[in-house]
Amino acid sequence: MTINAIHSTAALPSWTILCDFDGTISFKDVTDTLLDAFGMSGWQHLEQQWEAGDIGSRECMAGQIALLDASRRELNECLSSLTIDPGFAEFAAYAHKRKVPLHIVSDGLDYAINFILQANGLSGIPVIANSLRQVSERRWALDFPYHNPQCLKGSGVCKCGVAKAVAVNKILMIGDGRSDFCVSQVADHVFAKKSLVDECRRMGVPFSAFRDFSTLPALLDGLLEQRERVYLAPVEQLIIRGMCDQPS
Repeated sequence: MTINAIHSTAALPSWTILCDFDGTISFKDVTDTLLDAFGMSGWQHLEQQWEAGDIGSRECMAGQIALLDASRRELNECLSSLTIDPGFAEFAAYAHKRKVPLHIVSDGLDYAINFILQANGLSGIPVIANSLRQVSERRWALDFPYHNPQCLKGSGVCKCGVAKAVAVNKILMIGDGRSDFCVSQVADHVFAKKSLVDECRRMGVPFSAFRDFSTLPALLDGLLEQRERVYLAPVEQLIIRGMCDQPS
């Protein structure tokens, strides 16, 4: 009776997955692809200012999206040409099976991300991103529902703020680059590729390197099993002591 009571009240710490989109799930940066195809003169200068650290990504992207010259049909045709990691769907299904909430958190475009997910037969995954809005037949604007005025990076989506808002307990971050550097420092573990690997090493952040999503179900399994071993060991010791303390 005592053993059953201990097991029934021992709740494992929960995890939430925050996953970047551009360059992580998608092979190409979606915004850059649209700008290459439809951007008017001036968007490259904004990109250079952002890369130099003179402006934040929010200011950069707001200016760049205002320079898009494309109809919705043209935009959709371009988005249809973009591909995602073929292993992502399996990983999303596996996370759901293991009851680990998965959120896509991107400093990119919500419309584009949702369009690409739907084109790949994926639905039901929450997307937290900047809001793309059509203002005329060929012009667009960007709104920032997840902007944090205190964000040190001046991001459109403050991923650190999102992490604090959605994570129940532990945070698993999946990403590839610059927009993931800050939030990786507050994550409990990172699945990292490309430049994020070097950043995690530099900052001493716990991480697992990966190349594509096909390896991530096994990595997630290992992380969850490690959590269970660490958490259940004290409970098992308590059970054993309780049994040994019983009068013979």
